[in-house]
Amino acid sequence: MYAIVDIETTGGHASAHGITEIAIVIHDGEKIVDRFETLLNPGQPIPVYIQALTGISDSMVKNAPAFEQIAQHVHDILKPCTFVAHNVNFDYSFVKHHLMQAGFDLQAPKLCTVRLGRKIFPGLPSYSLGKFCRQMGVENDARHRAMGDAFATAQLFSMMLAKDTEGHIKQTLKLRAKESSLPPNLPQQHIAGLPDAPGVYYFHDVKGKVIYVGKAKSLMKRVKSHFNNNRADLQKQEFLKNIHQVTHQTCGTELLAFILETVEIKRLWPKYNRAQKHHEYTYGLYQYEDQRGYLRLAIDKWSKYSAPLYTCNSLLEGYSLLNKLIETFDLCPKLCFVQRNDQPCPRNLTKPCACQVTETPKRYNGRVNKATAHLKAALSTFAIRDKGRTDDEYSYILIENGEFYGMGYISNSTADIDGLSSLKSQLTPYSGNNYIKSLVANYAVSNPDRKVEFGVNAA
Repeated sequence: MYAIVDIETTGGHASAHGITEIAIVIHDGEKIVDRFETLLNPGQPIPVYIQALTGISDSMVKNAPAFEQIAQHVHDILKPCTFVAHNVNFDYSFVKHHLMQAGFDLQAPKLCTVRLGRKIFPGLPSYSLGKFCRQMGVENDARHRAMGDAFATAQLFSMMLAKDTEGHIKQTLKLRAKESSLPPNLPQQHIAGLPDAPGVYYFHDVKGKVIYVGKAKSLMKRVKSHFNNNRADLQKQEFLKNIHQVTHQTCGTELLAFILETVEIKRLWPKYNRAQKHHEYTYGLYQYEDQRGYLRLAIDKWSKYSAPLYTCNSLLEGYSLLNKLIETFDLCPKLCFVQRNDQPCPRNLTKPCACQVTETPKRYNGRVNKATAHLKAALSTFAIRDKGRTDDEYSYILIENGEFYGMGYISNSTADIDGLSSLKSQLTPYSGNNYIKSLVANYAVSNPDRKVEFGVNAA
């Protein structure tokens, strides 16, 4: 059984808007067997432009039931059926959200008549409901009213059932409606062609402009995950509606994908990438000398006017680094602002310590200087040599004098690099930032076997 559903609403996303009308047409696979429709009181004013579009006014819904009053009945109708709609994710997100608000969990397979229309009746100029109906000779005298649109969609669906000689409908349902979870304007083959490999993916709008850039350990799995959660908020619904194309770049490793994503976001400034547009709010490890002559280390917010010894992306990362330095070089946690109470630090229980002024500044500062020298060595000139995109190449990421230089792929036949200049000539330079430097530095610490070091005067 199929339930062809159409709704009218007060706005574009379910989390902040109500349903003003719902219509459900039941189709048994051969013909229409039942129907249900009602106006609904959305519990909020209907915007004037929507009243003009649908003809549904505040006075018309004043005495109509609230959705929660019909929720049980709607759930009972939909539960045994496949949920069918024109641009199914919109209607499904609204109905599922408002059913959930009333205490019902809708878990129905879905079919999208926009996507099915493109497959079963390919080559039409448009698959919007109004134009699709006119092209197929389906009359709809109640456009933008729930039953008018639901009944028209049901007629289109009957034509699809009759014309579907290649089994597109069964195949979609066999895949548990995964394809129906895709954005309505995104061809399924764009997803099918994605590799199970690290890389960067790009979502494009109808004009081909990049609107989102993402990274992935597995391009295929990560891109699909965007469409698994059919959230009811405006951002997700608008995001899905605007995706018309997916392209990608395969990378040798997840680290390369992280870096390339950052570079591409800065280059393209995509509409829906919000987090990394503001990724410069990082933290730094700073050193200063206190009034007693002791060198102090501290984690604080990074500023472009400051000169940290080391940059990191979060307080957690910063304190993790600082704790390693404390442990490795026997530093005082109180002088590093890790221990903030009035008690002596743990090392003072067994030996003299700077926090109790029982150790001289010269002796303590010597260990601090060793710790900072260790950091500077970690951010010197080195490369990360790792897996390439194929077995015939290596990937390289180059840090030169503590700054990100660039990255690229080099054939195995020339994998033995003859000095820094030789390596640089084969890499693509990119503009870097603190985020990239921190990623590479942390990776070098965790994977010392993949680090290729160059001397200060390397050529």
